Amino acid sequence: MDLGIVKKILKVEKEISTRYNANKLNFYNKKGKIHKKQIAFHKCPKRNRWVFGGNRSGKTECGAVEVVYMACGVHPYRKNKVVDGWVVSLSRQVQRDVAQRKILEYLPASYIEKIVMVSGGQDSAENGIIDFILVKSRVGGTSRIGFKSCDQGREKFQGASLDFVWFDEEPPFDIYLECKMRVLDRCGDIFGTMTPLKGLTWVYNTIYLNDKNDEQVWSETMEWADNPFLSKKEIENMTRSLPAEEIESRRYGKFMQNGGMVYSEFDENVHVIEPFDIPLEWQDNISIDPGLHNPLSAHFYAVDFDGNVYVVAEHFQAEKSVQYHADKIKEIAKKLHWKTDSQGFLHSLIDSAAGQRTLSGQKNVVELFYENGIVVNPKVNKDLFSGISVVKSYLKTADGRSRLFIFKNCINLIREIKNYWWGDDDVPLKKDDHCLDELRYYLMTKPLNKEKKIKTIIQKDKEKMAKRLKYSKYKF
Repeated sequence: MDLGIVKKILKVEKEISTRYNANKLNFYNKKGKIHKKQIAFHKCPKRNRWVFGGNRSGKTECGAVEVVYMACGVHPYRKNKVVDGWVVSLSRQVQRDVAQRKILEYLPASYIEKIVMVSGGQDSAENGIIDFILVKSRVGGTSRIGFKSCDQGREKFQGASLDFVWFDEEPPFDIYLECKMRVLDRCGDIFGTMTPLKGLTWVYNTIYLNDKNDEQVWSETMEWADNPFLSKKEIENMTRSLPAEEIESRRYGKFMQNGGMVYSEFDENVHVIEPFDIPLEWQDNISIDPGLHNPLSAHFYAVDFDGNVYVVAEHFQAEKSVQYHADKIKEIAKKLHWKTDSQGFLHSLIDSAAGQRTLSGQKNVVELFYENGIVVNPKVNKDLFSGISVVKSYLKTADGRSRLFIFKNCINLIREIKNYWWGDDDVPLKKDDHCLDELRYYLMTKPLNKEKKIKTIIQKDKEKMAKRLKYSKYKF
């Protein structure tokens, strides 16, 4: 090869490297390898967004880039404005080594107006502790990125009015609440990126389970395979190096408790889907787990012609009468144009306990539902362990596919699946499992929705000939 051409190629490569290092933001998820879950995080319009990711899954990177997008006024998916926000780390040392380093990596030098240090010099800010950075915003004006650490205590988080707070790793609950107050008057954003290593903490209930059903809360999990910049060989090596009990959290970003999740196969990104109008031919059954003081859970199930199950609607409420529940179930059925029998009755599965007499001794729950227009079948298979096995097989088949899909409006079923844990003696903890019980009842019926087979003329002729032969012996 001509030496002159080689020199030109090397010069071009050097220029590309210089430009890349000068403005790495221009190359983030642009062309080539794309981290789809990072993009989903940036696109999400919710005001309380969290990423639960394994180590090196790309979670911290998307948090840092979100801060830079907002401060520079270059966010590709949101209305840009001048902002004032905080980056919150567990300690000043962690701030320097992780969040601060990532922000400086992606924040173009041309946008930096001023850096104020807690310790160290501005000429090597990455080696010191930054107090705040003033950033030129493309929309005009100056944004401010402030840095805080949880070890400063809650009092250091009082007083400010902010547009955003980014938590790099899990903060104490009191600091989280204080930061929520800081963004309240500006309708600002809270976002967090963390590896769930502390077990079932407040984050698990408040964010992952979203136990208050806050419509602004959103979360996703990231694992190593989601990061396109990690090689398969590297993933295999890291997996082998981890103790089995740490793989779920450090690779998959999942919350763990002693004994683990019962339905560890559940992946919200796979199994929870947007609602759509199901064909009438897919309608299959309703399943009910009754309750008086406890919640009554009812779900509507559909099955496509490939045997995939869809949970399309739910009713979930406590301390109500059978008549009330029946009316609510019929309201949902009417909206879905759900099938009824020739007398206009709905049909459903129900826990066999519904066949027992009530305390009054006059009528059982089966009879009460019948009086209110729903024929319930209490002959269900309630075997716990075989039922769990069947549910697992629908969540993940032998070839890795899912055959169970849940509409995102079925919030209580989703919450219970995520909160179902093994307890002592390999038995699930008996807590918040009403939806899961009737899910098992339904799947244990092995629902199939096959297309009706149309017999050919030859098949019909064979059947007629077989009938003639069957009865011919009586004619001799």
